Amino acid sequence: MVNSTRKLYHILKNEIRENSGKEMVIICVGTDRSTGDSLGPLVGTILSEMKIKNFIVYGNIDEPVHATNLEETLNMVNQRHPNSFVIGIDACLGRKKSIGKISIKQQPLKPGAGVKKELPEVGHCSIVGVVNISGFMEYLVLQNTRLSLVMKMANEIAGVIKLADRYLFRNSKIQSEVAATITK
Repeated sequence: MVNSTRKLYHILKNEIRENSGKEMVIICVGTDRSTGDSLGPLVGTILSEMKIKNFIVYGNIDEPVHATNLEETLNMVNQRHPNSFVIGIDACLGRKKSIGKISIKQQPLKPGAGVKKELPEVGHCSIVGVVNISGFMEYLVLQNTRLSLVMKMANEIAGVIKLADRYLFRNSKIQSEVAATITK
């Protein structure tokens, strides 16, 4: 496991541990109409292909969660999954030296901030990937982001979530075995 992937996994695992017992929901924000902004939907698509068991995922290439349906999606998630732990995933713009970096933040996702849009916050924690530089003509920069970079980042994020899914599975299996032993 690459060092950055290991670090991301441990941060995510700690977030999950602190919220154990809650339903885990991931909202992958972005659009398939812009290479740079497709990080979230690509992660959602990869996760659905991985058939993870302990996370409910919204947003993928076929059904993206974006500016025009974000509020509706958040309302639906709140109705279907009350008291769940929600992780928001999105692309962002940043400094040149940060391009390709992925971070997990213990705060909600602020979608649209890079292109100066006012959108509702997403989740209790967030995973963001810096796909290109910010500061000038953000929409054009997102349109001209390298797909290979976005794909690599999407695969890394999905891989970290897959590891967290395995952690949750092992944890629930151990808890089931302990409960069975106690009831005997």
